[in-house]
Amino acid sequence: MDIVTTTAELAAACSRLAKADYVTIDTEFIRETTYWPLLCLAQLGGPDEALAVDALAEGLDLTPLFELMVDTNTLKVFHAGRQDVEIFYHLAGAVPTPMFDTQVAAMVCGFGDSAGYETLVSKLTGESLDKHSRFTDWRQRPLTDRQLKYALGDVTHLRVVYEKLSATLQETGRESWVTEEMAVLTSPDTYSSHPEEAWKRLKIRSSERRFLGIVRELAAWRDREAQSRDLTRNRILRDEVLMGIAAHPPSDTTELGAIRGVSKGFADSKGGKTLLVAVADALAIPDADLPKRKRNKPPAASVGPTMDLLKVLLKMKCETHGVAPKMVASGSDLEQIASGNGVSTRAMTGWRHEIFGADAVRLVSGEIALGAGLGAGVQVFERPPK
Repeated sequence: MDIVTTTAELAAACSRLAKADYVTIDTEFIRETTYWPLLCLAQLGGPDEALAVDALAEGLDLTPLFELMVDTNTLKVFHAGRQDVEIFYHLAGAVPTPMFDTQVAAMVCGFGDSAGYETLVSKLTGESLDKHSRFTDWRQRPLTDRQLKYALGDVTHLRVVYEKLSATLQETGRESWVTEEMAVLTSPDTYSSHPEEAWKRLKIRSSERRFLGIVRELAAWRDREAQSRDLTRNRILRDEVLMGIAAHPPSDTTELGAIRGVSKGFADSKGGKTLLVAVADALAIPDADLPKRKRNKPPAASVGPTMDLLKVLLKMKCETHGVAPKMVASGSDLEQIASGNGVSTRAMTGWRHEIFGADAVRLVSGEIALGAGLGAGVQVFERPPK
């Protein structure tokens, strides 16, 4: 098993791989107790070799790997690579580029929504994966032969998956479709952490604006603490405790320590004091600047039937073009189109507009109709002008 443990070995391997047209990449990481994922292993596959980089090896400098990730002459191939890319962005401050994601390509090529790697390997290579090592602790050393075989299998099979999907995209003229999707995955904004937006991930029942303002400030405080200490958010403050503090905002350490779930030790600590500052800042926000909670309103009764027709059209179009419906339009997109407000939706851009969006608008406006016949399936009919 090829495992890289020294900087010299890594530099030599990356120099070889940089000459290839593409490199397949996967990572193994642990994130149970930390805010940032802990990279334990990075697997790289070239046309003629596959190797595992022991990211935890003492003295190993990962700079050659990071340089390979941003080498614009070599395509980086991932499967469902958002978390892998997040790791490289956090460690190196740059997104791997250029990039190709086989999960995205598979959805474009008709393999369904969120095509699983095992499914693709089975269908495109005829091989089956040994996934018994999937949930092992990748921090433990030494790594076993079984772990390494599992890890390297992810990048060796990925070579065949990539080549076959790439050939299909060329045959169907859909390379540009995947290129559009890669624009999102290669954007640093996709992986940047914004503490001020953290409150939007919480399950909040109240819509009272002052409460929301305190929640926003506390969630931002918690995210900054979690990032600086590299701990999970709940290790800093559990969600339910955060909500309790927002509901009964304390003014001093005594009141903070009296809240259920807050220990006296924390209340008197530096963290407790900075939390109190966050509460005070939230209480000082002018009413006009407090956040508002957007409630998802059910679609109007008149919109519901139109949405049902759009779902039928979407399914028909996606089956015709061999692309996953999830790639083309979301439920929110359909609701906005049905309401006549779909101009800015994703379904109205690029290739999505060509295969679905244009006819979706025509269906809503009454220019076309849907019909079904025995053995003919659903069909689109032009409606005669009035």
